[in-house]
Amino acid sequence: MNVDSMLSDKVKAIPPSAIRRFFDLANEMKGQVISLSIGEPDFVTPWAIREAGIYSLETGNTHYSPNQGFIELREAISHYMKRRFHIQYAPKSQVVVTVGGSEAIDIAVRAVVNPGDEVIIPEPCFVAYKNCVLMAGGVPVTIPLRAEDNFVLKPDQLRAALSPKTKMIMLGYPNNPTGAVMSREQLQDIVAVIRDLPVLVLSDELYAELTYEPASHCSIAELDGMAERTILIGGFSKAFAMTGWRIGFACGPESILAAMNKIHQYVIMSSPTTAQDAAIEALRHSHEHITPMREEYNRRRRLVVHACREMGLGCFEPLGAFYVFPDIRSTGLSSNEFCERFLQEEKVAIVPGHAFGECGEGFVRISYASSLENIREAMVRLKRFVERNSPK
Repeated sequence: MNVDSMLSDKVKAIPPSAIRRFFDLANEMKGQVISLSIGEPDFVTPWAIREAGIYSLETGNTHYSPNQGFIELREAISHYMKRRFHIQYAPKSQVVVTVGGSEAIDIAVRAVVNPGDEVIIPEPCFVAYKNCVLMAGGVPVTIPLRAEDNFVLKPDQLRAALSPKTKMIMLGYPNNPTGAVMSREQLQDIVAVIRDLPVLVLSDELYAELTYEPASHCSIAELDGMAERTILIGGFSKAFAMTGWRIGFACGPESILAAMNKIHQYVIMSSPTTAQDAAIEALRHSHEHITPMREEYNRRRRLVVHACREMGLGCFEPLGAFYVFPDIRSTGLSSNEFCERFLQEEKVAIVPGHAFGECGEGFVRISYASSLENIREAMVRLKRFVERNSPK
């Protein structure tokens, strides 16, 4: 029997993640390879949070939690959302604890998208969005965002993409891979376009705590009438350096969250108990750790932007997350050629922009979630590579 022929057509049509491809290539190479490819904080989870996880294990709390997550964690999430973003969610019915933000995005799409439904996705964007829609049988409708617009979705672009089949818009701000942020005023312009339409919003806010002055984070769910039609995705990986704990959450309308929890019950059952206990500690007592990490990211951000501009690469200034998205078209190389050769010749792993959508071609994503020492050395190698490949 040809086992390959038994694979799902949907799965066969989905490409593997280019982010992981370059990360894996870097790990397989000999010599000093600097990986600026994945979005993982180089900070260790703060000790108080780790201690809460250790204590959870020591006291034998190793059993399943309720499907939605421990009520103590859902209450902490609800309190956090009200204190930080002025949005009220009922802990018992409007919060689901998930295995990272990625699971939350997946089950949110599957909970509302029927075959043939259109989902609007501004690109460049997180690599999972389009493929989650495809696996749910939906139709991704992509909007190419522009560097000259600071990679912000414009009302006219949204109007042009809407159709009677539109079910949802997926927004990811602060943005991965560009670092773009949408202001309250810009989000209000988007709300004005969809206010009278039966359209949901999935708002991926994993990087909400990582914005840099003069920017500040505004959730679209804060705006009038939007909480009732917005599925808000959050998590602990970025703000609290908890990537390996695999803990995230979704908040939103009660009926949608109930549908999401139904999927969650069957495919996951519940999030890891130890991680939930650690997350409770993070939200209750560990907010002071966010500021010094954010300040350190900010120093690195300024260094990378300045270095890219100094070597002649056009570079939009990111105001959130921990990525820089420079324009490498001046070298004459495609994004993939640039990243492959840079890795082979200079032993630095970054990610081609087309991994985040076709409009990302001609750009590369550089993660500055690495040490200053590594970043400085990577910028020296990048300058050398760019000079070697710039037209004479």
